[in-house]
Amino acid sequence: MKAFLDQNFLLNTEAARVLYHEAAKECPIIDYHCHLSPKEIWEDIRYDNITQVWLGGDHYKWRLMRSAGVPEKYITGDASEHEKFLKFAEVLSKAIGNPIYHWSHLELRRFFGYEGVLNKDTAEEVWKLTEEKLHSEGFSSRGLIMMSNVDTICTTDDPVDSLEYHEKLDADKSFPVTVLPAWRPDKAMNLEKETWPDYLAQLSAVSGVKVDSFAALKKALHVRLDFFAAHHCSLSDHALNYVMYAPATEEQMEAIFAARLAGKLPSAEEEAAFKFAFMNAMAEEYHTRNWVMQLHYGCRRDNNLPMFRKLGPDTGFDCVDNSAPSAQTAAFLGCLQDKGILPKTILYSLNTNDNAAIDTILGCFQSDEAVGKIQHGSAWWFNDHFQGMTEQLTSLGNLGYLAGFVGMLTDSRSFLSYPRHEYFRRILCRLFGQWVEEGFYPEDLETLKGVVRDICYNNARNYFAFAKKEGV
Repeated sequence: MKAFLDQNFLLNTEAARVLYHEAAKECPIIDYHCHLSPKEIWEDIRYDNITQVWLGGDHYKWRLMRSAGVPEKYITGDASEHEKFLKFAEVLSKAIGNPIYHWSHLELRRFFGYEGVLNKDTAEEVWKLTEEKLHSEGFSSRGLIMMSNVDTICTTDDPVDSLEYHEKLDADKSFPVTVLPAWRPDKAMNLEKETWPDYLAQLSAVSGVKVDSFAALKKALHVRLDFFAAHHCSLSDHALNYVMYAPATEEQMEAIFAARLAGKLPSAEEEAAFKFAFMNAMAEEYHTRNWVMQLHYGCRRDNNLPMFRKLGPDTGFDCVDNSAPSAQTAAFLGCLQDKGILPKTILYSLNTNDNAAIDTILGCFQSDEAVGKIQHGSAWWFNDHFQGMTEQLTSLGNLGYLAGFVGMLTDSRSFLSYPRHEYFRRILCRLFGQWVEEGFYPEDLETLKGVVRDICYNNARNYFAFAKKEGV
């Protein structure tokens, strides 16, 4: 019987072990999409206990606890942090098959040196150990990042954000990690939301452009894009229900915009047309600036309405949506290509049924502008587990150029999430090792070591054109 979580965890062939230990393991981490707070990094915050850093905003763990019948009091309610941890520990011990079991134990080992397993019997021991460690030197937010060998972090930032903490971090040469903003203009695009008119007022204030038309909206966003570029931003991110293709004229956009400002909510057709025009305008800006466009789609959000009203978004009530038509994604990219404004693009669908569609769409638009100009993004959210990662890597290998893949990201709000990169790297090396073992690829481990290093680090650095932080 194989030991749990030993040094060769998931590495089931000799080739896999060589590739991981001699190529993947020591690569720095580029976390090009996450939800860490730049303010918390700047302030170098500390945590009093494991609940604060582990359970405070982690809707992955909240969903698991709800599935096990844990009362909300012990999840987001008024139970003590100690009580919440004990409940989670009890649930985790039975979470066989869930990646949270692996992630949690990897985090306990890599950050806290705990070699045991967490369950209701060991929970007090783990609580005391982690509490002691969190109060020791090096366990602040920056310390946890440094401990993880992180090179570059891209946060998720709204066009109206001041980026003041990015400025401070950039000027702080005592912290060698590059922390960059990433442009997330969803609030400017989502005209169907009740809060959209209020958001336009905020955008008007920070841009100096009165946003009273679609043309003015594009102008205001251009001003803010310049501001983000001055803060070394080189990538965007969009959360979409699906990638839409709904051409309309500029006059129609202005009419939809004016009607919405007058209080009339758009029809489904008008909403799609507006968002298509918005994404075209953004893509043109990204192409001009040589930015990367990330498109996340295939999610249906906030399904439990009472809990959404109580807790708000990003609290564990989202699901995979199967209504994202690949034809629209292909048509959208084709439209941009026809205009000569298709930027480097990463496509992420939450629905694994879209893997083959994405990987065939990529091949329609690749060029010598970049290795893997159009990317199939890392297995995302509900899919960043063993099977999801394996399926994404296999599909990209079967239908595309896996050696050009830009690799893993955390998509997390936790400073303890970086062992997810280790998890990904072990799965990557396991897959390559199996292909060698089964004769699908020759035993050319030197070539494969180079491919592994590229996927784990080099491809992302080159694709996003990230530079090392100056003066450190």
